[in-house]
Amino acid sequence: MKLKALILLIFISTLTLHAQIYDPVSWTFEMKRTSSTEGELLLKAKIEAPWHLYDQKLPEGGPVPTTFTFSSLKGAKQVGEVYSLTKPHEEFDKTFSMNLRWFTKEVTFVQKLTFEAEKEAVVVGEVRFMVCDDENCLPPTSESFNVTSKAGSEPAPVASVPTTPVTPNVPSTNLAVKASAVAPVPSAAQESKDRIAGKSTTPAIAANDLWTPVFDQWSKEGEKSGSSSFSWLFIFFAGFAGGLLALFTPCVWPIIPMTVSFFLKRPGGKGRSEAFLYGISIIVIYLLLGILITLIFGASALNSLSTNAFFNLFFFALLVLFAISFFGAFDITLPSSWSNAIDSKASTTSGILSIFLMAFTLVLVSFSCTGPIIGTLLVQVSSTGSLLAPAIGMFGFALALSIPFSLFALFPSWLKSAPKSGGWLNSVKVVLGFLELALALKFFSVADLAYGWGLLDREVFLVLWIVIFAFLGFYLIGKIRFSHDSDLKYVSVPRFFMALISFAFAIYMIPGLWGAPLRSISAFAPPLYTQDFSLYDDEVHAPFSDFELGMSFASKEGKPVMIDFSGYGCVNCRKMENSVWIDPGVKQRLTDDYVLITLMVDDKTELAEPISVTENGKTRTLRTVGDKWSYLQRVKFGANAQPYYVLLDNNAKPLSKPYSYNENIDKYIQFLDNGLKAYRSGK
Repeated sequence: MKLKALILLIFISTLTLHAQIYDPVSWTFEMKRTSSTEGELLLKAKIEAPWHLYDQKLPEGGPVPTTFTFSSLKGAKQVGEVYSLTKPHEEFDKTFSMNLRWFTKEVTFVQKLTFEAEKEAVVVGEVRFMVCDDENCLPPTSESFNVTSKAGSEPAPVASVPTTPVTPNVPSTNLAVKASAVAPVPSAAQESKDRIAGKSTTPAIAANDLWTPVFDQWSKEGEKSGSSSFSWLFIFFAGFAGGLLALFTPCVWPIIPMTVSFFLKRPGGKGRSEAFLYGISIIVIYLLLGILITLIFGASALNSLSTNAFFNLFFFALLVLFAISFFGAFDITLPSSWSNAIDSKASTTSGILSIFLMAFTLVLVSFSCTGPIIGTLLVQVSSTGSLLAPAIGMFGFALALSIPFSLFALFPSWLKSAPKSGGWLNSVKVVLGFLELALALKFFSVADLAYGWGLLDREVFLVLWIVIFAFLGFYLIGKIRFSHDSDLKYVSVPRFFMALISFAFAIYMIPGLWGAPLRSISAFAPPLYTQDFSLYDDEVHAPFSDFELGMSFASKEGKPVMIDFSGYGCVNCRKMENSVWIDPGVKQRLTDDYVLITLMVDDKTELAEPISVTENGKTRTLRTVGDKWSYLQRVKFGANAQPYYVLLDNNAKPLSKPYSYNENIDKYIQFLDNGLKAYRSGK
């Protein structure tokens, strides 16, 4: 699960050294007089590799920019705004999915000043900044400065005034309106004042202390993910597979021999090279389409759509519509005037433009078959939130679609052995329709779980899948026919084996109706706890879904806690639960040695009373249970990706580094044992 880039895709970590926050940036401040009434304040930062410091102006929704505030100016006035003498590096950041500007090694900022003649100048202020490397970001940090320049003095560097170590700028909240709320975290400056005044800044352990940030107590964000839901390689091959399927549809396959024959008959012996350019044009068109879709909606918007319950319902309806189209009820086509206009334009032009327009005509004409496949592909890759994901998927799709045009042009004799057009092409469409229908149920399941409707429990989901794949098997052996199907005189060997696989898969799912784990589809089916009747008792269920209640119970029982940040739409969460948690060693530790608390960050249950919080300088309202747990994960643990596992003692302090998605059972057991060892040694 992922949300906006700053709070979704990035794990925030800090390095501790002698109880102080690790800071890879060192600041020096210097005031120079260029005349008796003019001068400048130089604010210099040295940045350790591989960290980088962000520029002052960044897009909304990105990392925290560098900002300068001046609380006091005596004998001096600001002229203009702070600017940098160093040119920032600009690059597209995959973590935040936007273009960002940053500095490496060192940077000098300048604030122009005017002075009152013959008077001492004193400038007091603060710089707030954030640094990241390729994997992690440190929390926003502040550095105070107090610089003095005497009248008539020679320019000389002025060292920064030592200040109390600054703790992360944790968002203040007013969650105290509820019994289980979060108390505002005192700022570093306030803590320092209280300490000087002899006041205690560490209240007794209470419910609100459970929310105190702890991400400064581990050096890394946790175990690295063993794999990703959607790596770029996976996206490419998914697109490539979709392109191969599109080839064997009535809209594309019959066009291949006609198009290749047209190019081979071209005078001047250019047919083969032009057919090759034709294939390249197809790739370019679909690649531009993938990029255009992302630019229109935005990478973060695509990611939001993939995790939003409303749009999961939209995707469900869309895939059902595609399935009905493939079954032959209607065709999803673009206006014929578009393809006619492009075809006419191609006939009146020559050269590369003519070939490109011909390829564009193919894209328009074949849309009724390729459109649903492309739509399904884009829906699937939208969950990456990456600007490149749709483009990579479309590149794979177009590459598969273009290969036959180039190969048949290079080897014309292959056309004689290629399968002829016939009823089998329509069968391919119908098979795709069954698969679209099965996939659609996954999207409805996410919305159903998020809102707690209970309409698509696990056994209902499995019954529907069993029926769909059984019907697919019957269709393949000719027992079910649609209006566009031709007579099936016999069952070919490929159809027989496809039917065999479909029937076998349907039978494989039947034990799931009584609670069998069905690991091969656990990432798609609803969790086992949604099933009304189950004979399977090896699955681990969290006894608590509320943070404060679970922590209170653990304190009374004298047990450590494991927080499981999960989500209804989290595929990797289901994989961990059905491949790692059911291991006897893991299950024993989770049920006997720990108090397990599962917090669903996409739970749409309304809170009894909305909660207002201030985060990154902006006020927002937490309205659902999922909002509250997502905020807890960000504010306390500095992360917002699922699954995310944290081991805590009874004061909600971390026992070890957190753990992310990794299906290595031995590593997971080691993670749990390390936490137990730390808990027992602490007692």
